[in-house]
Amino acid sequence: MSENTNDHANDAGNETVSFGYENVSPEEKTRRVGEVFTSVAKKYDIMNDAMSIGMHRGWKDRFVKRVKPQPGEQILDMAGGTGDIAFRMADRGANITVADINQDMLDVGAERAMEREQSDETGSLVFTQQNAEEVSFASSSFDAYTIVFGIRNVTYKDKALAEAYRVLRPGGRFYCMEFSTTEWSGFKEIYDVYSDLLLPRMGQMIAGDADSYRYLVESIRKFPKMAEFENMIRAAGFTNTKVESILGGAVAIHSGWKI
Repeated sequence: MSENTNDHANDAGNETVSFGYENVSPEEKTRRVGEVFTSVAKKYDIMNDAMSIGMHRGWKDRFVKRVKPQPGEQILDMAGGTGDIAFRMADRGANITVADINQDMLDVGAERAMEREQSDETGSLVFTQQNAEEVSFASSSFDAYTIVFGIRNVTYKDKALAEAYRVLRPGGRFYCMEFSTTEWSGFKEIYDVYSDLLLPRMGQMIAGDADSYRYLVESIRKFPKMAEFENMIRAAGFTNTKVESILGGAVAIHSGWKI
């Protein structure tokens, strides 16, 4: 299955993919997404506070409760550079491999890891630069795979899902939390105005970068609807898929199993 229905060829027959509302080459999208996250790396938590009106912290706690990390488990946290999800899971004794395509994000996470207090019950943390579409790990290496607010930025989502399936052991769990588009009447209109008008201005004030925040808003709008993305997860081979909608679909937690 292709990345999404917005992929197509331009007049010259060259493949293009969506970068927000623009259609660009796959190579240009990879480069520009990298530039976005290099720009926001040191302000990433503040960025998520702005995009979620501060609610992302509770959503992440809820997400980790769904994952149920166990002591000694091997978990791959993809696109997890700054460690926000990884730290929560390591606190439960799981061993976390934090993977991200952006080294600046990983550097922030590694610095934060050094500042954290470790205990005998804390699981290990390893930070590694990886492309979600082609990771270097052997097949059947992990008990769980998590990706939070990251997969919408991947150029070929079907390839990333296939890699998630490959690196999981039989019985392994896949969990993804991603922004989506809410269908709640009234709230949708308010959130659209907030996203379109206020977020870029906040990005300029917080990080001196309105364009990166504008892209992040557009990337949410271009992401597949919940049912469509669940079908993509199934197409990768996962079974027993579930979707948990938060705020009428503004955020969704997707899960599936490798049997």
